[in-house]
Amino acid sequence: MKFNASFRKGFASDNWSGVSPEVMMALQQINQGHHPAYGENDPLLEQAQQLFNVVFGPESHTFFVYNGTGANVLSVQQLLRSWEAVVTPHSAHLNEDEAGAPEKFTGGKLLTVHVENGKIRPEDVSPFLNSIGFQHHVQPRLISISQATELGTLYTTEEIRTLAEFAHANGMYLHMDGARLANAAVAMNCSFRELTTDLGVDVLSFGGTKNGLMFGEAVVFLNKALAEGFAYNRKQGMQLASKMRFITAQFIAYLENDLWKRNASNANNMAALLAKKLSTLSGIKLSRPVEANGVFVILPAALIPKLQQEYFFHVWDESTNEVRLMCSFDTTTDDVEGFVWAARQLL
Repeated sequence: MKFNASFRKGFASDNWSGVSPEVMMALQQINQGHHPAYGENDPLLEQAQQLFNVVFGPESHTFFVYNGTGANVLSVQQLLRSWEAVVTPHSAHLNEDEAGAPEKFTGGKLLTVHVENGKIRPEDVSPFLNSIGFQHHVQPRLISISQATELGTLYTTEEIRTLAEFAHANGMYLHMDGARLANAAVAMNCSFRELTTDLGVDVLSFGGTKNGLMFGEAVVFLNKALAEGFAYNRKQGMQLASKMRFITAQFIAYLENDLWKRNASNANNMAALLAKKLSTLSGIKLSRPVEANGVFVILPAALIPKLQQEYFFHVWDESTNEVRLMCSFDTTTDDVEGFVWAARQLL
């Protein structure tokens, strides 16, 4: 079978990129012989879990799932009863891009807050606390944040710690959507543990597909007591992989020898370069700070469809002609130069 190999790399999403060669090699190596199904009594699963304990701390407990939606929804489901709610930014993936899955599978409710920079603060959550103990109102139980956010911004370590302390003081938990946690860790020069466990995060959806993995995500309980019974939630949620080794092998390759850091560093560096070069073009304006691997710019309306014929990207806000450009682990300087050259010629 022959495939069309003429696809041009674009800036639509870091999900559009391929697979890291190191990850592909790990998949090929593990594709030998037979392994126990579902990870049961599989040394490879034990190796991956031990590696996660090194990265996030010995008290963490990790479960592997197929995708980010599964990781987010099952994390929430584990901590939420049907009369309880999640407080999260309106722009959060949990709200905008899960097709209502959190509400469907948890029976709970999302309480969203409009924030300019994608980051929620304790004062944004405080108004919902007035409902606690009032039987006619949904009860706030969980705060969910994304690191990095969907707007490309980063929570500081102090902001995360403050949110965790606020949540715990009010009988709530803190969940982190870490689909781009690697990009945040590189940008902030922090370890994964320093951005999660050490700050009081209770449960983490840990992603890899946006940074070089083929598929697979992890749900990491940093508060181990909260993991009780999660294996059954995962099974009921249709996220238990029968050939678990093809997920665990990827994460071993990802975390060993700092592959995650090299991949995220390239994506972040290319975003910084793209922003720098675009800012020199007349008629193009950076609309948000570039803190990780996302670049948000406002383009002339007439330019957008023409430029999309050359490099695909998403329009973030049609009312302002703001577009989002995502860089990936395999974005190159030639990709950046090509995009900027095309924009300049079309302008």
